[in-house]
Amino acid sequence: MLKALLLYHSITGNTEKVARALREGLEGQGCEVVVRKIAEGVPDDLLGYDLVCLGAPSYQFLPPRPVLDFVAERMRFHSQRGDILLGAPKRPGKYASVFVTYSGPHTGVAEATTAGKYLGQFFEHLGFEVVGEWYLVGEFHGNEAASTRGRLGDIRGRPNAADLAEVRQKAAELVARLAAGSAAGSPGAESPATFR
Repeated sequence: MLKALLLYHSITGNTEKVARALREGLEGQGCEVVVRKIAEGVPDDLLGYDLVCLGAPSYQFLPPRPVLDFVAERMRFHSQRGDILLGAPKRPGKYASVFVTYSGPHTGVAEATTAGKYLGQFFEHLGFEVVGEWYLVGEFHGNEAASTRGRLGDIRGRPNAADLAEVRQKAAELVARLAAGSAAGSPGAESPATFR
């Protein structure tokens, strides 16, 4: 059974909806899942989990300040402990997934990919293999024009039921792929699972 840690930061509720669906998908495949909001504090040892999922909204192309502060603090902790090694060798059986919600009124998903790549680099420095990089449209709360006339069209109510069903399905597929890869010694040479 995979032991997973699901960490997230949510301001308007978009990222929290995705985190709930992700948890359901992971647990539906038999994962033991610990869920924490970054603001509530997180376990010290990220390396104590087989899979760590980290989610945040994209604000001005990056995660918001509480997530940036969390990453910086975790980097210091793991660096001082000697967990970050030159060349960032992969740690067998350690996987990570990042998920980013975005509204993209100006340039679409490009407004979120930099946030996802930033979070992925955090895990790669720790030796985790990033096996999921997910970008999900979320309503731009408090700005009707950005939610109806931006590049993505009418995104009110997103992530919606269909988006969240896809998250559950992708989470289940990820667990199945990791379980199959673990049995064979590797999750496979596939690129990270991505959906938008």
